[in-house]
Amino acid sequence: MWLKSILLNTQSTTDLNILFNQLKEEIREILFRRLEGKELKVEEAYKLIKTGPKELPAILVTANILRVKFKDKKTSFSRKVFIPLTNLCRNACKYCGFRKNPSEKNSGFLGLQKVLEIAKLGVQAKCNEALFTLGEKPEERYPEAKKRLIELGYNNTVEYLRDLCEIVLEKTGLLPHSNPGVLTREELTVLKEVNASLGLMLENVSERLCEENGPHEFSPGKNPKLRLATIEHAGQLKIPFTTGVLVGIGETWEELVDSFYILKKLHEKYGHIQEVIVQPFKAKKGTPMENYPEPSGMDILKVVAVARIIFGGETNIQAPPNLTKNIFEVLPLSGINDWGGISPITLDYINPEEPWPKISELRKVTQECGFILKERLPIYPEYIIEKSSFIPKNLREAILERVDEEGYVKNVGP
Repeated sequence: MWLKSILLNTQSTTDLNILFNQLKEEIREILFRRLEGKELKVEEAYKLIKTGPKELPAILVTANILRVKFKDKKTSFSRKVFIPLTNLCRNACKYCGFRKNPSEKNSGFLGLQKVLEIAKLGVQAKCNEALFTLGEKPEERYPEAKKRLIELGYNNTVEYLRDLCEIVLEKTGLLPHSNPGVLTREELTVLKEVNASLGLMLENVSERLCEENGPHEFSPGKNPKLRLATIEHAGQLKIPFTTGVLVGIGETWEELVDSFYILKKLHEKYGHIQEVIVQPFKAKKGTPMENYPEPSGMDILKVVAVARIIFGGETNIQAPPNLTKNIFEVLPLSGINDWGGISPITLDYINPEEPWPKISELRKVTQECGFILKERLPIYPEYIIEKSSFIPKNLREAILERVDEEGYVKNVGP
């Protein structure tokens, strides 16, 4: 790939000056000021993210320099097993292929035995993370979901999730990480006891996307005010938290930048956002947005790079490798320092048509870009070593016993 060659061969100050001298003066000055340690203003970020292909190499080089400065040469991933607890959801996002109605085949909740069966397969595959993915509070929309939860002995989905996390932790040793959607402070408190970390994609700060004909028109839980409240409550409770943006669902460039800055502001206040994901929209057959254009690989690279330039070293930046195959080989040079969770045995049930790369492939691409692949837990190394007060009390021993002095997983197999 021509872009990879440019990025790998821009090693010296002379190379950098040659690359930057091809830019408009305004863009060149913005990038140089950021490399000098000056904060990037919102208006400057708007200008960067609206640039074209000609400016992309310089923006990527800038992001990569900042990534190495703040995050060194390590690129991490988490070996996980994917547990799709329920595909019922109160939201009806127009791009989602995971969600089902109660009347559809294979809809409903996984039972305890099935959850344990999946988790035990994860143990055999040397996983450390049990990723619980599920629809958001389906009992608020569907009487069938409420009835099933009562049959299982629970009042709501969060109660059921909490107990399954505890059982999986006790019986298999896998560390839960859950993505149950919008949560109250009380619900976060309950889940914190049995999760190494929690997650909720902001997706976008724009309320416009929730209006009529928008992708979130029928999704009450996608109101950004509710999502930001959940993320802020997690910060107040010192929960290591994963969030991010969804690129290509009808947002503007400015709305993407605004989303990054509001997350940055929350992280500066609480220090809890361990990871920001840049996830591309994927068109799913049978959904209202099945014919909607997907973002280009070049656009995803640019969004990742601008995210790194905005955040600097304040958090980890991730882009999922199974959703970025067309730019997979150059992605490590765009500013990411994490590949996210990779499952050696289960599908990405949100994107089942997009298989995970093998860990050996991940290692090869990472090394070819000049980085070192390291395995982490669902709680990032800095939240184990430098911010140890963020480690959930009930999971402290289970977390500390499986990491090395840097906070990465020790004794990793092939």
